[in-house]
Amino acid sequence: MNERLKALADAGVSIWLDDLSRARLTSGNLAQKIAEDSVSGVTTNPTIFAAALAQGDDYAEQVNALGDEIDVDYAIKQLTTTDVRDACDLFADVYAASKGYDGRVSIEVAPTLANNTGETIAQAAELHDLVDRENVLIKIPATKPGLPAIQQTIADGISVNVTLIFSEERYREVMDAYLSGLEAADAAGKDLSTIHSVASFFVSRVDAEVDKRLEKLGRDDLKSKTAIANALVAYGAFEEVFGSDRFKALAAKGANQQRPLWASTGTKDPGLPDTLYVTNLVADGVVNTMPEKTMDAFADHGEVGESIVGRAAEGRAVLDEVTAARVDLADVFAVLEDEGVEKFIVSWNELVTTVEKAIH
Repeated sequence: MNERLKALADAGVSIWLDDLSRARLTSGNLAQKIAEDSVSGVTTNPTIFAAALAQGDDYAEQVNALGDEIDVDYAIKQLTTTDVRDACDLFADVYAASKGYDGRVSIEVAPTLANNTGETIAQAAELHDLVDRENVLIKIPATKPGLPAIQQTIADGISVNVTLIFSEERYREVMDAYLSGLEAADAAGKDLSTIHSVASFFVSRVDAEVDKRLEKLGRDDLKSKTAIANALVAYGAFEEVFGSDRFKALAAKGANQQRPLWASTGTKDPGLPDTLYVTNLVADGVVNTMPEKTMDAFADHGEVGESIVGRAAEGRAVLDEVTAARVDLADVFAVLEDEGVEKFIVSWNELVTTVEKAIH
């Protein structure tokens, strides 16, 4: 057991791996990470699956078994949901021991649906049924059309990982969608204790975009501070919403908090400490989903930092400084959301091309 990662887990941070492939499953690599690196969940996205399917012959046997008379969308769903189902089974003991809190595996709706509410709702239900495991989380992006899809999917009793959140404003809308979904589920007589959710708040991409702008403004003194400050503010919003009377009424009926998940926690700037967005985002109950490189770095030399509980004002002060330096944060967040969707669409198209070649 790695002592540094164990210390992070002991501080209440759920360590999830931001990667999945058939090779990780069949080689025993993921099982080893559960046993030795305190890994208690996995997140995936179209980029991760595009990379996995492009490597080697790990999927050849299943592709051949699917036959020639299939379309590419069907093949992608079969290949990816098989990996997610097998990972869910691998995490079954973690899931049971944590009563649904951990042991989660995420699969994302097609990014081409990011601005289509109805189709997102339909595909979320389809993926949930295809994986057919209690511990799956369906990833839905926090675009404006994604919000009602999140609400309806929660109302349908399906657990959700809300992704691509960059701003406090959008995060508050996400939490409202979650609570509204729970209220609808309760009205329909569903067992609220079975519905779980995480809200994936992106971190390093904020610094990457803001720091470019600060450099042009000659304000290097403020570089690499915005992302953590933004996360502190987001965590303050979480504390407020899930301490509210509205949530307490739902909690009395068995509802779970929607846990904050720190995503994009690998540093983009090689000049920054490689564990920056892990060390500085510690709180009991949060999730940090890490690329393997970041996890290995923390295992080697990471330190558990000060808790972020109650530090929203500190984060807001930094954001105010950045705004005073003439960085338009609203524009930053809009750009990052658009880029996030677009990057996943590019990866999705790569995935489609790879699978098309394999099945024809």
